[in-house]
Amino acid sequence: MLTYNMDVTLESIWKRTTPSEAELAQPYYCTEAGVFYAQQHFSTARTDKESYLLFYTLRGAGLIEQNGNRVVLGAGQALLLNCRTPQSYCTAPGQSCWHHYWVHLDGAGVAAMESILLPDKKLTPVQLTGAKMQELFETVLGQMECGTVDSMVQTGLALHGMLALCVQSVLSLTEATSTRQMILQAAETLRKNYQKELSLADLLTDAHMSKSYFLRLFRRYMGTTPYNYLVNFRITQAKELLVLTDHRVTEIAQEVGFGDASNFSTRFAKATGQSPLQYRKSALKPLEMTK
Repeated sequence: MLTYNMDVTLESIWKRTTPSEAELAQPYYCTEAGVFYAQQHFSTARTDKESYLLFYTLRGAGLIEQNGNRVVLGAGQALLLNCRTPQSYCTAPGQSCWHHYWVHLDGAGVAAMESILLPDKKLTPVQLTGAKMQELFETVLGQMECGTVDSMVQTGLALHGMLALCVQSVLSLTEATSTRQMILQAAETLRKNYQKELSLADLLTDAHMSKSYFLRLFRRYMGTTPYNYLVNFRITQAKELLVLTDHRVTEIAQEVGFGDASNFSTRFAKATGQSPLQYRKSALKPLEMTK
């Protein structure tokens, strides 16, 4: 269900498109976008919509509410909203206008950034500087009606650029905090000791925080769990040994910390799509051709 009061000026823009099968397969695509020169009585409320919604305020301020969260989005601020639960937004009380860009977008790439831009499902405004965000929105609006492969690519890149700007801003705010440094140190510990057996308890020794909070922070800053980070690093080291040495697979499994050759082969195949021996053979072919 959707209710709204379109109190916007005539220069406002609202564009719609129906994504093709190729677009729906992309990590980022949009269905609607616009720029609203909203006035004092502008408002929208809906129960649900199968998409995310990204706002960026140019002038004035908007009030966004969802799941008991209530935030004011001022000039230069962006906000990602998951429309799959009821939400409402309007020109903020006391404001005469809310001039803002907006886009309904979706895709696996958007979902992957939700944990950073909507931590614990909480509405989180992001402060941005410069004109880059506005340029990206204009790119989306300019490409929406073209319907070509090139426009699909340009739109996807612009949407990715918008979210990347937001994520970079969020992460930069905590760049120097002890929590982020602690996670980076934990990742370094995994890299330096990848040949050894490590437990989560080893990483938590100097963390002084709960297991669940540590895991949440690690995924936020490193993009995966500590275990998967360690496995991926071990596999990277194994790739080098497979190409640069003639060590047997069982020896390499021991050298990179897997211990069990069967487990190593299973993990390696899952990560690369090839067995260790297949990887060695395919990687060596280009080298042999250049001799």
